[in-house]
Amino acid sequence: MTQEIRKIVKNGAGTYYISIPKEMIKKLKMKERQKVTVRTSGKKIIIEDWEPVDRKGGK
Repeated sequence: MTQEIRKIVKNGAGTYYISIPKEMIKKLKMKERQKVTVRTSGKKIIIEDWEPVDRKGGK
């Protein structure tokens, strides 16, 4: 598991953000403007690839 130290930054509108290292994005094969889901699990923040749900009930 790779670990990087990052700071949480607040923008003018009150939203917080964290930069993700380029190496992690490449390793996960993510792209600029890709949609992701953000959720919490206990004291962790989990970021995952967003997958649209088929309207017929499947993925």
